[in-house]
Amino acid sequence: MKAIYDVAAPAKLNLFLHITGRRPDGYHLLQSVFMLIDWCDTLHFELRHDGQITRSDLGTPDQALPAEDLAVRAARALQLASGTALGAHIGLEKRIPSQAGMGGGSSDAASCLLALQRLWGVKLPHSKLQAIALGLGADVPFFLGGGHAWVEGIGEKITPLALPSARFVVVKPSVGLPTEAIFRSPQLKRNTETATIQGFAANSEGQVYGFGHNDLQPVAQTLCPQVGQSLDWLSMQGLQGRMTGSGSAVFAHLPHEMELASAPGDWQVRKCSNLEAHPLAGW
Repeated sequence: MKAIYDVAAPAKLNLFLHITGRRPDGYHLLQSVFMLIDWCDTLHFELRHDGQITRSDLGTPDQALPAEDLAVRAARALQLASGTALGAHIGLEKRIPSQAGMGGGSSDAASCLLALQRLWGVKLPHSKLQAIALGLGADVPFFLGGGHAWVEGIGEKITPLALPSARFVVVKPSVGLPTEAIFRSPQLKRNTETATIQGFAANSEGQVYGFGHNDLQPVAQTLCPQVGQSLDWLSMQGLQGRMTGSGSAVFAHLPHEMELASAPGDWQVRKCSNLEAHPLAGW
C-alpha cells in the first residue's frame, strides 16, 4: 500500500441551536449556524487494490473507535455509489472529543468522502454526494459545503454564510453526552419561533456570537451536571458560555486575548479560531 493523502477534518461549533418543530417521522426541525474551527482530526489514506476498506487508530485516542465508524461507513457508501473496485486503508488520528456536540465523527465522514473521490479517481454529482452524506448523519452534509453555514430542516438545508474572524475558548468536560437522550426528553423545547438569516446577519460581530440560544442546553444540564459546571467556569472568568450542538462541550467568544484560570485536570480546554474555509474546500 502506498500513502496518498493526509487530510484534516475540522470540528464545528453551533453558534445557536433552535428546535422549531418535529416532523411526523420523529425527526426534529432545527435552525442553527454551524461554524468551522481549527480543532481538527487527521485522516491518513492509503490506496488498496483489493477492494477492502480497513481502518486503524493513530495516536492514543481517549477511547477505542468502533470498527464500523462513520469514516468506514462513508467509504463503503462511496464505494457502492461509484462502483469502484478500489479500496482504502484509513488511519484516523482522533483529536476532536467524542460526545461533545462538535461534529467530529460527521466531519471525519465528510473528509473521507472528499478524499476518497480523489484517491479513487471518481467524481459523483454534488447532489448524489449530499444524499450519501445525509444518509450517514444530519451533520455530514454541512462539512461538504466548504465553509460556515446557516442550517435548517434536519440538517440538509444549507446556506453558506460569512462570519467575522474570532477567537473562542472551548471546554469539554470529562463526561460525554449521547444525543439520543436529549432528543427523547419530554422536557425538550420544540417550538422556538423561527428566526431568519437576515435577522442574524444584521447583528454586529459581538451580537452575532451571542445570537439566540441552544434549546438542547437545559435538558443537557439536567442529564450531565458537568455541562453546567463548565458554563459556571466560563462565567467566573467573565465569559458568556453556551453549549454547542448536543454537548457536552461548551464555548465562549473571546473578545480579547486573556489568561484562563485553571480548570479541572480531566477537562479539555482549548483556545480556537474560526476558519476562513474548510481545509478541503474545492475538492
